[in-house]
Amino acid sequence: MECSEALALMRQHIQTVNLQKHVLAVEAVMRALARRLNEDETDWGLAGLLHDLDFEYTKESPQRHTMQTLELLEDYNLDPRILHAIQAHAGHVPLESSMDKAIYCADPVTGFVVACALMHPTKKIANVDVAFMTNRFKEKRFAAGASREQMASCSSLGLELDEFLELSRKAMEEIADELGL
Repeated sequence: MECSEALALMRQHIQTVNLQKHVLAVEAVMRALARRLNEDETDWGLAGLLHDLDFEYTKESPQRHTMQTLELLEDYNLDPRILHAIQAHAGHVPLESSMDKAIYCADPVTGFVVACALMHPTKKIANVDVAFMTNRFKEKRFAAGASREQMASCSSLGLELDEFLELSRKAMEEIADELGL
């Protein structure tokens, strides 16, 4: 599947602008993680871009989340590792590969970074620093929906939390215009 085809598919199935921004952010973080870990950037990016493809269809039945995505993608001959990672981010299969572990920690970090940016007077990702993010990480009520446990699992990829947060912030900064931040 070409990236342009995946982007069109995402826009077809995800209508909510903030959810579109979320999957674009996860794609950016996944690509950055792939570069950092010497993995396939295209495959990792596709996993990020497509991971919530069925979210709007399954939001009332979260146990089905990713199952419909598999159905939507069955004609695209995607690498099974991408499909496994998509399922893994929702906890439907064990975290086995580096891609699985990456998407598991990348999914919540995007919302956390956005929340940090929105706290800054400029509302710009570029102006958020690691010290601010790590301080906010310790505040359980700040961006409460962003699982600290999932983000901290970056250690399973050999990354310290500070490095992971900064890598994620930089990746999102590269698409700041698309994110409106």
